[in-house]
Amino acid sequence: MSTTETHHPLWVAYATSGVVGTIRKGDEGYTVTMAGADESAGTFPTMEIAKNALHSRLAPGSDWPQFREH
Repeated sequence: MSTTETHHPLWVAYATSGVVGTIRKGDEGYTVTMAGADESAGTFPTMEIAKNALHSRLAPGSDWPQFREH
């Protein structure tokens, strides 16, 4: 019997203050989790919508974070 491990890409969002959150691709879409949060902020159908959702949860006036795939 063999098992298959599924790799789900992860992007880390960096701001001037450091890591502010992550976006993980899953079977249902792109899940946003803010740094330090116990639960995700939601799952979104596209990467662009997930990026916007993450940015909207930052302090007002925050610059757009830099997203790096890990």
